[in-house]
Amino acid sequence: MIKEFRKFIARGNVLDLAVGVIVGGAFSSIVTSLVNNIFTPIIGLILGGIDFSNLAITFRDTKIMYGAFIQSIIDFLIVAFCLFLVVHFVNKISVKKKKEEEKKETKSAELKTLEEIRDILKNDIQDK
Repeated sequence: MIKEFRKFIARGNVLDLAVGVIVGGAFSSIVTSLVNNIFTPIIGLILGGIDFSNLAITFRDTKIMYGAFIQSIIDFLIVAFCLFLVVHFVNKISVKKKKEEEKKETKSAELKTLEEIRDILKNDIQDK
């Protein structure tokens, strides 16, 4: 069972996933800092000096912090946009690479037929 576990852990997919989760967590903290320290104050200035982090509604004894929710939405939109850019870039590269491989590998039926005729003619000449 331990050998199977080692084999499972050693596979590239698991390691790639682990690296992705760690990098994603680090990226998330960077985006949160960007939103909290740069974007939210700028948006607050544009909207007349509103500080989103302190926006709240008090209903009886409950304080509803909708400003923190707005910041979370901005975090999500930035992360989603960055992921979109990465996926878009990777897709462009993979499509370009795939087209290049298809050009290299694809021979038309006519070309294959001509190569077969050439090979037959070479064999006939060599046999005589």
